[in-house]
Amino acid sequence: MAYQSTNPASGESVANFATWTDTQLEAALAQVSTATPAWAATPLDERCQLLHKLAAVVRAEKESLAQQVTLEMGKRIAESRVEVEKCAQGCEFYAEQASVFLADELIETDAGKSLVAYQPLGTVLAVMPWNFPLWQVFRFIAPALAAGNTGLLKHASNVPQCALAIERLVREAGFPEGVFRTLMIDAREVAGVIADPRIQAVTLTGSEPAGRAVAAVAGEHLKKSVLELGGADAFVVLEDADLDLAVQQAVMSRFLNCGQSCIAAKRFIVVDAIADEFVARFVEAVRQLHPGDPTDEKTTLAPMARVDLRDELHGQVQASITAGAVALIGGEPVAGPGAFYAATILDQVMPGTVAYEQELFGPVAAVIRVADEVEALDVTNGSRFGLGGSVWTQDVARGEQFARQMQCGSAFVNGMVKSDPRLPFGGIKASGYGRELSQHGLREFVNAKTLWVK
Repeated sequence: MAYQSTNPASGESVANFATWTDTQLEAALAQVSTATPAWAATPLDERCQLLHKLAAVVRAEKESLAQQVTLEMGKRIAESRVEVEKCAQGCEFYAEQASVFLADELIETDAGKSLVAYQPLGTVLAVMPWNFPLWQVFRFIAPALAAGNTGLLKHASNVPQCALAIERLVREAGFPEGVFRTLMIDAREVAGVIADPRIQAVTLTGSEPAGRAVAAVAGEHLKKSVLELGGADAFVVLEDADLDLAVQQAVMSRFLNCGQSCIAAKRFIVVDAIADEFVARFVEAVRQLHPGDPTDEKTTLAPMARVDLRDELHGQVQASITAGAVALIGGEPVAGPGAFYAATILDQVMPGTVAYEQELFGPVAAVIRVADEVEALDVTNGSRFGLGGSVWTQDVARGEQFARQMQCGSAFVNGMVKSDPRLPFGGIKASGYGRELSQHGLREFVNAKTLWVK
């Protein structure tokens, strides 16, 4: 299958790239394999200097990179600029902190000297999605390269120009040839790459079916894997919440990136005592979102990334309405070219409906009304997903206690769920396993080696 870049706002084809031949793939694998020992032996301070240079290269091309992201996956241009800046900040974070994260850990035992040394595993394959086509990759690149690993990228087929741009940026920053390569291969070839003895580990951000497939192959070959999969994050509004803040953040958390984010709020679990008021305010705020050209600074709602994704979302919405959910606003594709879908709020979402049970990956909010805090927690934890969640209350201690009981990888009190290089990121249950970012993310792909000296 060829890599095809299509403008989601217009439906026009932008560029096409043929998938690699077996010969091209083998050449890339051989090049990275050759580069791996030398990169692992490169002093840490030199690796970190190159990460600083990479951050500078990314910043220097912020506008052109942002335009590329918007062109290929439809993100609003302002959001694309934020994504590019986050990539630069991620590189700087690991350039500054890697020496701390990778320092030998001295441990007192019966030895004359004993410690844990953190050493690179080798080559890590990253299978990445289209929704944050730069940031998803950079949050892998920065810690992996800092630790002394080499990297391979299999990016989503609808963002090929972003994929190739990342390889170019790494090269222009001065990293040695072969330390990082983008593989222009079909998804069906991923299993063979994972199985290749020159690959030591794999990380994937994507769907649950893709995660299961990658984990199965990695397990068969006894290779380390990290999976960041889907989410149906709970946005829990208790009766004492600051509704001005909660509504404003609800709109941002659900409709940022046109709702195409694993950690977007998707299930709005609202206590009955304030449900009517919250929902009325939420609807009025969402009514201000209007689809338009994502390159226009005034646009408030971008298109979805692909028409097939929009159609799939609409099927989920229709099934939910048939089962009893009520569309308070939206609920339909936007007429005309492009992959636009109207900002939607579904109320009266009950157990058994699609919007209650499944992840809605687009601009659709599902409102679930509950009697009290106890039921709110039950509904929150009743999901098969466990990526993130937030709780909204003016009693901070109450909020923290609730957050500690949420079954997810990240729980926020009076704030929307987001990724931060300083904090570990990942999920539990059907949302995957392992962690990205922070010290924990860097150490996923190192050998924690015990050294004991008499």
